Amino acid sequence: MTHSTDLIADDIEQYLERHASKTMLRFITCGSVDDGKSTLIGRLLYESKLVLEDQLTALEADSRKVGTQGEGLDFALLVDGLAAEREQGITIDVAYRYFSTEQRKFVVADTPGHEQYTRNMVTGASTADLAVILVDARKGVLTQTRRHSYLVSLLGIRHVVLAVNKLDLVDYSEEVFEQIVGDYAGFAQGIGLDDVVAIPMSAYVGDNLTEHSPNTPWYDGPTLMAHLETVEIDDDLLASPFRMPVQWVNRPDLDFRGFSGQIVSGVVRPGDRVRVLPSGKESAVSRIVTMGGDMAEAVAGQSVTITLADEIDVSRGDVLAVADALPGVADQFEAQVVWMGEDEMLPERPYLCQIGTMTVQARITKPKHKVNVNTLEKTATNTLALNEIGVCNISFDRPVPYDAYAANRDTGGFILIDRLTNGTVGAGMISHSLRRSDNIHWQVVDVDERAREKLMGHRPQVLWLTGLSGSGKSTIANELEGRLHALGAHTYLLDGDNVRHGLNRDLGFTDADRVENIRRVTEVARLMADAGLIVIASFISPFRAERDAARELVGPEQFCEVFVDTPVDIAEGRDPKGLYKKARRGELANFTGIDSAYEPPRSPELRIDTTSISPEQAAGQIVDLLRSRGVIA
Repeated sequence: MTHSTDLIADDIEQYLERHASKTMLRFITCGSVDDGKSTLIGRLLYESKLVLEDQLTALEADSRKVGTQGEGLDFALLVDGLAAEREQGITIDVAYRYFSTEQRKFVVADTPGHEQYTRNMVTGASTADLAVILVDARKGVLTQTRRHSYLVSLLGIRHVVLAVNKLDLVDYSEEVFEQIVGDYAGFAQGIGLDDVVAIPMSAYVGDNLTEHSPNTPWYDGPTLMAHLETVEIDDDLLASPFRMPVQWVNRPDLDFRGFSGQIVSGVVRPGDRVRVLPSGKESAVSRIVTMGGDMAEAVAGQSVTITLADEIDVSRGDVLAVADALPGVADQFEAQVVWMGEDEMLPERPYLCQIGTMTVQARITKPKHKVNVNTLEKTATNTLALNEIGVCNISFDRPVPYDAYAANRDTGGFILIDRLTNGTVGAGMISHSLRRSDNIHWQVVDVDERAREKLMGHRPQVLWLTGLSGSGKSTIANELEGRLHALGAHTYLLDGDNVRHGLNRDLGFTDADRVENIRRVTEVARLMADAGLIVIASFISPFRAERDAARELVGPEQFCEVFVDTPVDIAEGRDPKGLYKKARRGELANFTGIDSAYEPPRSPELRIDTTSISPEQAAGQIVDLLRSRGVIA
């Protein structure tokens, strides 16, 4: 949607040139439900004469059919696109609108007000320069007002408009306006929002949107549109050091090798010294290549291909950075995390993490506290639930280049992704790296895996037996170790019950404790395999995510998943330890197969049907599998 001007008809090239040179403002509208966010945007477009005739006709028809304003136009319908939103009169998804005036181009995100859609609001705010926070004049500052304001501050938005809306419903009372402004100012100061402009308005009537309203003669500040057109957005990205995450290695032929991506901060020119991170290799920029030809300079926001003077290794996910102002490189951080998953966050569960163009494996190692957005009180916690915000320690599986989020959103922000569903479950903002990330280094040793393998006479391996309680895992594992011992193999059996007597005696059977139980066992199994042993790990290990993480940590060539497949009714019939009976009586909570889920392997190296073969036969199948993999002779 574009501002109409006679210049379009008179000189289209001049218009396009002028339009391209306009600055752009990205802003969001947020606040509590039914504060009038969608109505505000719709009315703003209407008052600015940015609604086309066919859209106005459709709006009139939709207002009569599903509108909430009686005979009047329901301007919210210009924005509320989802059928569910129109039926309920609320915003569920993030709706983006693009428009321009003579002074500026705009991208506006209308974000949800309901607490259950806080994650959608975070999505809309992640790229915004300014936030319009609406407050219903009849209700004042509410919980969601504080929640969204806190998120705005957390996500680095420093320019805020406090839009005191529906002032017509309180007789345009200056006293009501000043009371709300005073209430909000104290909270805003506490969360670091210093640039707050308060505007009294009625989005439905149009007061103080594009012109000063005669209904508020006591207000002499700017209209909303005037403020949006003139607010100075600090161009910090251009002043910041050069950063470009590499998205693609461009190699069309043998004579050209460039690195493509979007510059997220700073300026780069041919001849500039740059360093590739995390490797630390240095070179100089040779060319800046685009479809339109080589450039003498490229700036933040532009997508380019950079060639280097030296042949050095650069891959997708690496960051090109100016050599004299480098980002940090670390694998452990303190970060603020907004949890977006329906299931609560589980400490030490492996998630995928997207930071820049790099994807790594991440674990939230320790939530330090969560924040009560109403009081800003910090409370101790072991997890985060949907829409909760907390400060956590997070660990990546490899060092990554980063800046603090406060300095650079693109190199300091990340999202967490569920490994099984590929759904986004969290958004994070790096505060700083942890000191141990810089001070602890991997020690190189002289006796390596090959030397140990030669000494042992066989290859190391981790045999991971998984299945329900009572499936026969321990019996098969014990039989298997006996056979391997007879063959002269060096083995160790890690049994689920045995490790809980020592290493994991502090853990219970909640989902979080189960995750930590398997994490510790995996680390032990990896060390034993590194020592050259054949490790037999017999654990229920109910979650695929942890078993997949174990495979990745140990290495697929040294990891073998054996699914001891026994139906729950047969396992319960055996019940050698009486655990199923206790679970049925309610004496044993979180019991796998009864009130806690078991996720069977999708592609195990071996599936053992214990309803048709004996433990001795099962052990024989595993021995045959080891021979086929070249582990033993």
